[in-house]
Amino acid sequence: MSNYRIRPGDTLSALAQRFGTSVQKLARDNNISNPDLIYSGRTLRIGHSGRDGFDAGGGRQGLRGGGSRGVGGGGDVGGPMGVAPTGGTATGRRLAEAARAAAMGMGGYNSQGLCATGVSRAIRNSMGIGVSGNGNQIDDNLPRDKFRQVDMSLEEALKIPGLVLTWERTSTAAGSIYGHTAITLGDGHSSASDFIERNTTNSGRTGFKVFMPIE
Repeated sequence: MSNYRIRPGDTLSALAQRFGTSVQKLARDNNISNPDLIYSGRTLRIGHSGRDGFDAGGGRQGLRGGGSRGVGGGGDVGGPMGVAPTGGTATGRRLAEAARAAAMGMGGYNSQGLCATGVSRAIRNSMGIGVSGNGNQIDDNLPRDKFRQVDMSLEEALKIPGLVLTWERTSTAAGSIYGHTAITLGDGHSSASDFIERNTTNSGRTGFKVFMPIE
C-alpha cells in the first residue's frame, strides 16, 4: 500500500499507468464516483481498498482528466496553482456552446433581464430538454436524471464548461425577486444566459448553487 498526493495536471489514467494499475481499481479503492474528476492536494491510496473524499468540495482545485480544450479556452489557466479543468464533459461543452450562442443571439454582452430564457434555450438546443421557471426557480425544475447538484465554489465552477449556476437573489430590483441563472463557459471567469457576463462573481448575490449535466 502507498499514498500519493495528487498534483495539478494529474489524471487518473496517467496515475494508473504510472503505478501499474487500472483506472477502475483506483476509482473503486478511493471511492471516486467520476474518474474524470480528481482534486489536487487530495491523497490517492494505491494498492488497497479504502475511502477518501473526492466529493466536489473543500475549495480544492478540480482537475479534469483528458478531453479536448473546452469552450472559451477552457484549458489549463487560472486557479491557485495555475491549473484548471481541461475541457469538461462532451455534454458540458455542448451546453456551453449552446449558451454562448443563445446569449449572443439575445443581449450579446448586455443583460436583457431574461437570464432564465437564455439558459432554458441553451438547455433545449443542446440537450432537447424543456426547463421552465425564473432564475431562482430553474434549479428546482432541472430534471434530476439529467442534472445533479454539486458542492463547488464559483471559482472552480467557472473553469468547467456547461455547469448551470443559480442564485436565489441578486442586488438588482428584478434580481431580488427572480434571482439569476447562467451557464459556465469554462474559461475561468465567463458565464452566459441572455448575455455573456465576462466577469461572473458572487458579489451582491446569495443562495448560490451549481448543477452538473449527467453524461
